Amino acid sequence: MILQTTLSLAAAALAINLWLAIRISRMRLSLGVMHGDGDHPLLRQRMRAQANFIEHAPLFLIAVAAIEMTGKGPTWLALAGSAFMLARVAHGFGMDRTGPNVMRAGGIIATMLIEIGIVIAAILIALGRI
Repeated sequence: MILQTTLSLAAAALAINLWLAIRISRMRLSLGVMHGDGDHPLLRQRMRAQANFIEHAPLFLIAVAAIEMTGKGPTWLALAGSAFMLARVAHGFGMDRTGPNVMRAGGIIATMLIEIGIVIAAILIALGRI
């Protein structure tokens, strides 16, 4: 069984994580900070953006794979996964700003709403309601 949606989303997640890591690495090099955040707020914010991505993406991908294996998530699952990845990119950009902003808030809200939707779908599938 080839899990095309899961495979595509895992590739997207790896690309996003790499992008987040490169942003941190480039900043580390320019600031001469080899460990930690060197008490630089923007570096700390970028590190948190990547950590936050890692906190959300793995469990999301596991749930997507489980749903895809049931065969009950053709197009909607790919769309939800794509929206999740876009929300995580928006969050990453939003974390570069110090105050409240649309990118960060939108990324957070979209991520949570999509996760709630996946949770509900997974439970309904497990109960045989979908």
